[in-house]
Amino acid sequence: MYCPSTMLRRSLKPEIIESIPLLRKAKPKVWVEAYGCSASMADSEMISGLLKGAGYEIASKQSDGALNLIVTCSVKDTTEHRMVSRIKAMSKCGKPLVVAGCMPKADRAKVESLNSSASLLGPHSIENASAVVGSALAGNRLVMLEDSESDKINIPRVMLNPAVSMVEIASGCMSECTFCQTKIAKGWLRSYRVGDIIRQIRTDVEAGCKEVWLMSTDNGCYGKDVGTDLVELLNACCLVEGDFKIRLGMMNPMYLPGMLDRMASAFYENGKLFKFLHIPVESGSDRVLRKMRRGHTARTFMDAVEAFRSRIPEMSISTDIIVGFPSETEDDFRETLDLVERATPDIVNISRYGARPGTEAAKWKGSRISSQVAKERSERLHSFAKKVAKKRNSLWQGWQGEIIVDEMGKVTQGRNYAYKPVVLSNADQVLLGDRKRVQVYDFSNFSLKAMII
Repeated sequence: MYCPSTMLRRSLKPEIIESIPLLRKAKPKVWVEAYGCSASMADSEMISGLLKGAGYEIASKQSDGALNLIVTCSVKDTTEHRMVSRIKAMSKCGKPLVVAGCMPKADRAKVESLNSSASLLGPHSIENASAVVGSALAGNRLVMLEDSESDKINIPRVMLNPAVSMVEIASGCMSECTFCQTKIAKGWLRSYRVGDIIRQIRTDVEAGCKEVWLMSTDNGCYGKDVGTDLVELLNACCLVEGDFKIRLGMMNPMYLPGMLDRMASAFYENGKLFKFLHIPVESGSDRVLRKMRRGHTARTFMDAVEAFRSRIPEMSISTDIIVGFPSETEDDFRETLDLVERATPDIVNISRYGARPGTEAAKWKGSRISSQVAKERSERLHSFAKKVAKKRNSLWQGWQGEIIVDEMGKVTQGRNYAYKPVVLSNADQVLLGDRKRVQVYDFSNFSLKAMII
């Protein structure tokens, strides 16, 4: 039935006024914090971007947030202990809590034992961030841990550092390491399309990013599920126009032999690539590496180091080592020390073995190394690795060249072409993302010290 009054109300509806944000009901602020690897940091950027796109404001301090969201990491015992502490602290404040990242996916029972009312968001479910947050704010617990069909690329982000673009190139991996919980959380390899990755890089460079970090669970196996490989991706990324450099993230050694010469050549020839590699060896003992089911030998690692350093002597090499893996003997440990001495890595990330729930090695209780022995070996390796790192850094004494300023806080720091951290002593009027010509006047085992010239 025709009703003039209804038609009148519709015709006078102030649509343009309704579109003005100030007249809409404001959504609460959300506090987001993240821990762990660069992939976790990138997840937090995307979660914040999705929430902002849904109308939420990202709180600048925790006390301002109506809800707390924590992006977790569970790769090590020490990291998990920190996650437990933070979840407990956030649970006590009385605000709704969302636990995101690897921990709820890899060990849901652990998270729920800490806070049974917390909403959960998996590392491959972040597109549901606004739904989970909205439900939690309404007092309803929502669990979204199933993997999405969507790739985590070209998603709106709130960048933690406007000079750095963190671009995920794949999710999951192909390895079956007996100690690693990450595979439980992130699953099998799924490489993202080269065109999508290039589009993300181009967008971020146009927005002013000076560093592009290519990252995934394991960059080394990128493309093996889609008929390409990492070298082809790197060459394509280097063709993107703009003033920026690319940092390649972690890649396991077992995938290097088939592309080693091509990759070393790509690093030598492409000025856009930071001369930096992160290749975790984990142990210098082939016996231990077999128990770890790493898929490579100590020789595989050394071949990679030699191939890159023969072309680029100043190439920065970062590696990871686990001390005290089940059944590790003193002879095994000495082989690790020997490998570090021969490879002279610039950075050694050292972890004492800790059994992670759900992993194969966690069942090997009879062959575990005592905490006292593991601690003693860790301290010996730390001491030796520091000497190696300091000697590597000494090679840069007096060097003059350009750095990209990518960190401003207690100190102002940049990176040179080998991704060496360069701390500036005269940083007045320096801005994030600036390129500055510097001269190194001192060094430590951690960084180079320089003055702008």
